[in-house]
Amino acid sequence: MGETLFLAHRVPFPPDRGDKIRSFHVLRALAALGPVHVGTFDDGSGYGEQFLSGLAESHFLVPHRKPDMLAAAQAMVKGLPVSLSAFAHDGLREWVEQVLHYRPIDAIYVFSGQMAQYVPPHFPGRTVLDLCDVDSAKFEAYGQSGHGPKAWVHAREARLLAAAEERFARAADTTLLISENEANLFRTRVGSMNQIELKVMRNGIDAAFFAPGAIQPQPTLYGAGPNLVFTGQMDYAPNVSAVERMVHRILPGIREVHPDAQFHIVGRAPIPAVKALARHAGVTVWGEVDDVRPFIAEADIVVAPLTIARGIQNKVLEAMAMAMPVLLSPEAATGIDAEDGTHFAIAEGDRMMIGRALALLDDRDAALEMGEAARSFVLERQSWPSMLAGLGELLRPSPVDTVRDAA
Repeated sequence: MGETLFLAHRVPFPPDRGDKIRSFHVLRALAALGPVHVGTFDDGSGYGEQFLSGLAESHFLVPHRKPDMLAAAQAMVKGLPVSLSAFAHDGLREWVEQVLHYRPIDAIYVFSGQMAQYVPPHFPGRTVLDLCDVDSAKFEAYGQSGHGPKAWVHAREARLLAAAEERFARAADTTLLISENEANLFRTRVGSMNQIELKVMRNGIDAAFFAPGAIQPQPTLYGAGPNLVFTGQMDYAPNVSAVERMVHRILPGIREVHPDAQFHIVGRAPIPAVKALARHAGVTVWGEVDDVRPFIAEADIVVAPLTIARGIQNKVLEAMAMAMPVLLSPEAATGIDAEDGTHFAIAEGDRMMIGRALALLDDRDAALEMGEAARSFVLERQSWPSMLAGLGELLRPSPVDTVRDAA
């Protein structure tokens, strides 16, 4: 392979949230194939410059994306999705032009639809667009479940972003989605699949890092319990809705049988509504922690009661890798080809969530067996090397491209 340009809407480090975990592993795999140039936005982690300097041939790190209100105002004036306006940056655009002019770039890997705006329309090499999931469907769900001006804004974003996703997919050589479910959803939302090559590239998991024996036990971390834990970015709306559902509608039913049951919310940037949940009996909001693994390992059950979920939930794979019994909604199970009742426990409504939680708490041997089966599943089916094995082929020019270029 020649050189690759990698564009991402967040610096892929540290790999501490869903999209950054995927982009981190993709970028490392690209760097192993050949020189890579990275254009991305800093997210305030403080690690971006050092990480990119040690990995990329060259890089451009935008200090921060524009404020939401400014992005929204510009999007309204220009008739654009806010998602695109938020990540439009003249300096990055100029850097991309310079890299493409002066470096032998054979392929561009675009991570997330927001960054496809930087790909020139007549780039002669390969372009791979990694949408991960169908973002426009997420905004559509927000619009349908909301009310007032905010619902209108979400509906507008869904409509305009869907059109942009289709346009970008037609311009790319290959468009990637994270699961067959997301790929099928995308197919239903475009006018025609003509000129769109759609493929699935699933998320993997670092099973050596997320391993039961990789950390020291911390038996005093929680109280006697039983203890249920949710992990995730806590300013992300689907995660906020999930923990609110757990506190208001599921935990009370569990505590009727287990009065000392505790629910732990572990994740960075909890918004005020999440922090307020700590006022409820049996609820602890931990916020950001140095290492999420002890909080998973010391739980009795890891829960993921999401009602809106796009793509594959890394939080679920991490808990499965750590041999934990996972109780999750059908939405959170999407894209993970594991078996309900063997590798995890799926529950559709609140009553079923309560019932399956109680069953796991009352039969600890069955819960332990489920956790062991979950780890075996991850080891066999969900490693990052196996997920990314075909990456080089995606970026190499096809025989058709070679003949066309020669002509």
